[in-house]
Amino acid sequence: MLAHLRGAIERGEYAIGDKLPSEAELCRTLEVSRPVLRESLRALQAMGLTVSRTGRGTFVVADAVQDPTFGDYAAGDLMEVRRHIEIPAAGYAARRRTPENLDRLAHLLDRMERESDTTVWVAMDALFHLAVAEAARNPVFRRVIEEIRDALARQSAFLNELGDRREQSDREHRAILDALTSGSERDAVDAMTHHLDRVENTLTHIVRPTPHHDRPQAV
Repeated sequence: MLAHLRGAIERGEYAIGDKLPSEAELCRTLEVSRPVLRESLRALQAMGLTVSRTGRGTFVVADAVQDPTFGDYAAGDLMEVRRHIEIPAAGYAARRRTPENLDRLAHLLDRMERESDTTVWVAMDALFHLAVAEAARNPVFRRVIEEIRDALARQSAFLNELGDRREQSDREHRAILDALTSGSERDAVDAMTHHLDRVENTLTHIVRPTPHHDRPQAV
């Protein structure tokens, strides 16, 4: 669905400046539900391929993906800051976490692993990263993650829609929690580094896919 629309834009079937068909028409043509279509339209906008103009519709503004934007922040800027904040925060959290911090993280992760609603899971994903920052016992770490929390949730939704990241992300979060529980600063730093590496690799694959554009993508 999303791959179809993205491909049509990149091939020039919808040129820069063109208005996409109405939601009703796209739903009928592509045989998808309105919620599925709206997720795809949001992803196109995050990719920078389209812009939504209230009351007028969705317009094509680019024919190639550059750097996705999540809320107020470009993906590249977001990843740069996350590496400088979340990796050291995980190390401090391994040394400073309280039993209450670990209980909160374990409760969140247990819920995430059982959750069937992707929207709810995405919100808890951002809360998990906020809880790790809180466990570092430094209010500055928490304040920074709170500032980018909405962007983290948008990025998470984008990666789930286009990169099928959810189960892998749960496993990576579990490794982070295990490291914090053991109190190993090195393991916590390594686990968070691995998690952010996987996030960045998935983003790169989405933005610059392998040449086989007609190959179906997991959504």
